[in-house]
Amino acid sequence: MAKKSSIQRNLKREKLVAKYAAKRAELKKILSNPNSSDEEFFAAQKAMAKLPRNSSKIRLRNRCSISGRSRAYIRKFGLSRITFRELALDGKIPGVTKASW
Repeated sequence: MAKKSSIQRNLKREKLVAKYAAKRAELKKILSNPNSSDEEFFAAQKAMAKLPRNSSKIRLRNRCSISGRSRAYIRKFGLSRITFRELALDGKIPGVTKASW
Protein backbone atom coordinates (compact mmCIF):
# COMPACT_ATOMS: atom_id res chain seq x y z
CA MET A 1 0.00 0.00 0.00
CA ALA A 2 1.36 3.37 -1.02
CA LYS A 3 1.54 6.27 1.39
CA LYS A 4 -1.76 8.12 1.69
CA SER A 5 0.01 11.42 1.09
CA SER A 6 1.38 10.36 -2.31
CA ILE A 7 -2.03 9.09 -3.39
CA GLN A 8 -3.67 12.35 -2.29
CA ARG A 9 -0.97 14.42 -4.01
CA ASN A 10 -1.65 12.61 -7.27
CA LEU A 11 -5.42 13.18 -6.89
CA LYS A 12 -4.76 16.88 -6.33
CA ARG A 13 -2.69 16.95 -9.51
CA GLU A 14 -5.49 15.23 -11.46
CA LYS A 15 -7.92 17.94 -10.37
CA LEU A 16 -5.48 20.70 -11.36
CA VAL A 17 -4.85 19.11 -14.77
CA ALA A 18 -8.60 18.97 -15.42
CA LYS A 19 -9.08 22.56 -14.24
CA TYR A 20 -6.37 24.09 -16.43
CA ALA A 21 -6.59 21.75 -19.46
CA ALA A 22 -8.50 24.16 -21.71
CA LYS A 23 -6.34 27.18 -20.85
CA ARG A 24 -3.15 25.17 -21.28
CA ALA A 25 -4.28 23.83 -24.68
CA GLU A 26 -5.16 27.34 -25.84
CA LEU A 27 -1.74 28.68 -24.85
CA LYS A 28 0.06 25.73 -26.45
CA LYS A 29 -1.84 26.36 -29.67
CA ILE A 30 -0.51 29.93 -29.75
CA LEU A 31 3.03 28.78 -28.94
CA SER A 32 3.07 26.10 -31.65
CA ASN A 33 1.61 28.39 -34.33
CA PRO A 34 4.48 29.61 -36.54
CA ASN A 35 2.41 32.58 -37.79
CA SER A 36 1.89 34.14 -34.33
CA SER A 37 3.55 37.48 -33.72
CA ASP A 38 6.46 37.85 -31.30
CA GLU A 39 4.36 39.83 -28.83
CA GLU A 40 1.60 37.23 -28.86
CA PHE A 41 4.15 34.42 -28.49
CA PHE A 42 5.91 36.02 -25.50
CA ALA A 43 2.59 36.87 -23.82
CA ALA A 44 1.47 33.24 -24.17
CA GLN A 45 4.83 32.05 -22.87
CA LYS A 46 4.54 34.30 -19.83
CA ALA A 47 0.97 33.15 -19.16
CA MET A 48 2.06 29.53 -19.45
CA ALA A 49 4.81 30.09 -16.89
CA LYS A 50 2.28 31.51 -14.43
CA LEU A 51 0.16 28.35 -14.48
CA PRO A 52 0.77 25.92 -11.60
CA ARG A 53 3.41 23.32 -12.36
CA ASN A 54 1.16 20.53 -11.13
CA SER A 55 -1.40 21.44 -13.78
CA SER A 56 0.84 19.85 -16.40
CA LYS A 57 -0.36 16.42 -17.54
CA ILE A 58 3.18 15.07 -17.55
CA ARG A 59 3.35 15.32 -13.74
CA LEU A 60 0.58 12.74 -13.26
CA ARG A 61 1.63 9.28 -12.15
CA ASN A 62 -0.15 6.07 -13.07
CA ARG A 63 -1.22 4.38 -9.85
CA CYS A 64 -2.95 1.11 -9.02
CA SER A 65 -6.61 1.79 -8.37
CA ILE A 66 -6.67 -0.61 -5.39
CA SER A 67 -3.30 -0.37 -3.65
CA GLY A 68 -2.01 2.96 -4.98
CA ARG A 69 1.29 1.41 -6.03
CA SER A 70 3.00 3.44 -8.75
CA ARG A 71 5.53 0.93 -10.04
CA ALA A 72 4.78 -2.08 -12.26
CA TYR A 73 1.49 -0.57 -13.41
CA ILE A 74 -0.50 -2.50 -16.02
CA ARG A 75 -2.27 0.18 -18.05
CA LYS A 76 -4.88 -2.10 -19.62
CA PHE A 77 -6.28 -3.09 -16.22
CA GLY A 78 -5.32 -0.06 -14.12
CA LEU A 79 -3.65 -2.28 -11.54
CA SER A 80 -0.17 -3.02 -10.28
CA ARG A 81 1.35 -6.41 -11.10
CA ILE A 82 0.88 -7.66 -7.54
CA THR A 83 -2.80 -6.72 -7.29
CA PHE A 84 -3.38 -8.00 -10.83
CA ARG A 85 -1.89 -11.39 -9.97
CA GLU A 86 -3.95 -11.73 -6.79
CA LEU A 87 -7.19 -10.87 -8.56
CA ALA A 88 -6.40 -13.06 -11.59
CA LEU A 89 -5.65 -16.10 -9.43
CA ASP A 90 -8.90 -15.56 -7.51
CA GLY A 91 -10.75 -15.44 -10.86
CA LYS A 92 -12.00 -11.90 -10.30
CA ILE A 93 -10.72 -10.56 -13.64
CA PRO A 94 -12.85 -11.95 -16.47
CA GLY A 95 -11.01 -13.54 -19.38
CA VAL A 96 -7.66 -13.80 -17.58
CA THR A 97 -6.27 -17.26 -16.91
CA LYS A 98 -2.91 -18.49 -15.77
CA ALA A 99 -0.78 -19.63 -18.68
CA SER A 100 0.44 -23.21 -18.78
CA TRP A 101 2.15 -25.15 -21.56
